[in-house]
Amino acid sequence: MTKVLVTGGAGFIGSNLTDRLIRDGHEVLILDNLSTGKKENLNPDADFKQCDIADHESIAPHFAGVEAVFHAAALARIQPSIQDPLPANQTNITGTLNVLWAAKNAGVKKLIYCASSSAYGDQDKFPLTEDMIPKPKSPYSVQKYVGELYCTLFSKLYDLPTVSLRYFNVYGPKQILEGAYAAVIGIFLKQIASGQPMTLVENGDQIRRDFTHISDVVEANMLAWRSDMGGGELFNIGRGKNYSIKEVAEMIGGQITHIPRRPGDALITLADNTKARKMLGWEPKVNIEEGIAELKKIHGLL
Repeated sequence: MTKVLVTGGAGFIGSNLTDRLIRDGHEVLILDNLSTGKKENLNPDADFKQCDIADHESIAPHFAGVEAVFHAAALARIQPSIQDPLPANQTNITGTLNVLWAAKNAGVKKLIYCASSSAYGDQDKFPLTEDMIPKPKSPYSVQKYVGELYCTLFSKLYDLPTVSLRYFNVYGPKQILEGAYAAVIGIFLKQIASGQPMTLVENGDQIRRDFTHISDVVEANMLAWRSDMGGGELFNIGRGKNYSIKEVAEMIGGQITHIPRRPGDALITLADNTKARKMLGWEPKVNIEEGIAELKKIHGLL
């Protein structure tokens, strides 16, 4: 039985990843401070330690004997990072450095980093490829990009094998539905379930997103771990097809209202996933129509 560690294992991505690792027979240790994660997301077969990755001394002892680290802990939204960049910086940059340093010192064999497509910002050409120069538009985007740089540095300087996965608009079961850290599909589901109209930015046509189902993201993590990659490589993890926010609202169904555009949001995301297909053998399987139907059923909207 392989021992692995998941930071942020009570959160959306981390908890789904933990469930898969346990199904595959691995021993999983979760580190989470429960700031945005939820106790009900914790897999009962995982070992849970409540601690903060921003505190190196509290997390370092837990890395002993760990073969792989999946670093999913983050304060993971753009708007809160604009309103107050300090907590996000402490978690997303200092916390990531702490995790890398603890992993390196414990002799961890590989670390998989949850990066963000928000690092691209607004680009002139689409789809987005990993060799494009990042143009972050928010503190969060900068912080997640710095995490990539740290991963590459640790691979080259300290011989800690790392892989960074740039996620594109992840959605699916256990996603956050309310509060500052909710994403658009979760917000829409909560609004409809509460009898409220869905809030579209401007008319909903200008903003297009490449939505990626959580099960495809989890599979990318598993493939990155098993691969011979480990030199700080970066991979886009996106379906490779985008939709306007208006189209997504229409798939969910219900009343719509409009709000002004917010600062820091890129207009368009669209992944070129050729590199992940070729080098990891990854292929997205869940289309957005299937994914939304699944969520509507879970939330009693079908």
